[in-house]
Amino acid sequence: MSTVTHMKMEELEQSLDEIRSAPKTKGRLELIVRRPRSGEREVVDEAELSVAEGLVGDNWSTRTPGAPLEPERQLTIMNARVAGLLAQDAGRWELFGDQLYMDLELSEENLPNGTRLALGDAVIEVTPIDHTGCKKFAERFGVDAVKFVSTPVGKELRLRGMYAKVVQPGRIRSGDTVRRL
Repeated sequence: MSTVTHMKMEELEQSLDEIRSAPKTKGRLELIVRRPRSGEREVVDEAELSVAEGLVGDNWSTRTPGAPLEPERQLTIMNARVAGLLAQDAGRWELFGDQLYMDLELSEENLPNGTRLALGDAVIEVTPIDHTGCKKFAERFGVDAVKFVSTPVGKELRLRGMYAKVVQPGRIRSGDTVRRL
């Protein structure tokens, strides 16, 4: 893996037009990442989405034994253009900790809470929980990356991503069309 230098805010802001130009109604599922155990990532070509489990094989449903599940946080989704920008190397996308990476405009205006997306045989629904950067995010992608996704514009565009829940189970595959319903 190549050495990556964290990008500065000015460089990140210059990419906003490219991020905003992502498809609005019909995009593509670029990457699926399962987290079988805490700290582990598994890139898969296809997976099953379940109403009860979320991404089958992911640790979402087993993360905190005895704690109630939070269906509103079942799936984490990130814009593939943002992931590419911040990671600078496709082999680093899985470090974000998100499960689904889409070339689709994720802004609140384009995908308000409750919006449903069809991908593969499944349907998911955008939930109102804010997805924010954490300490690990800053360590992996830089302090300016956290600031970038946390600006008012970054929040409105959901540059850090968004949460969703499964409303119709089904099989998904990398390369599937993601369609706003």
